[in-house]
Amino acid sequence: SMNLESRSKILEFTDLKAWQESHRLVLLIYQFTKKFPKEESYGLVSQMRRAAVSITSNIAEGFGRQGYKEKIQFYYLAHGSLIELKNQLIVAHDVGYIDEGVFQSAVQQSSIAHRLLRGLITKSKSFVIHHS
Repeated sequence: SMNLESRSKILEFTDLKAWQESHRLVLLIYQFTKKFPKEESYGLVSQMRRAAVSITSNIAEGFGRQGYKEKIQFYYLAHGSLIELKNQLIVAHDVGYIDEGVFQSAVQQSSIAHRLLRGLITKSKSFVIHHS
């Protein structure tokens, strides 16, 4: 039986659209947090970077799992980190660390990643139903 990955020519986690767009978000977060005040190095900077990397790490981890129930658990962890990051973006904006333009582009990129991740979860859930 052809599984989800082989049918869509997805051979590794880097082929997943959800991973790719989340990775773009990671790079964006790293880029603009460089300009944060030095005293935030161990605060918001590390929290935002950790949350962003956690999104892609959990997508990768989930992809590597065999069972769809296991995959979904990791995709939900990624989802949680994405929500956390969205909150941290609001904080960074409201305390004045990022301007409106940077904020909007980060929110836009996180929404793209969010939509794709939800798609991955929905697709994986349909496999649990059909194969359990």
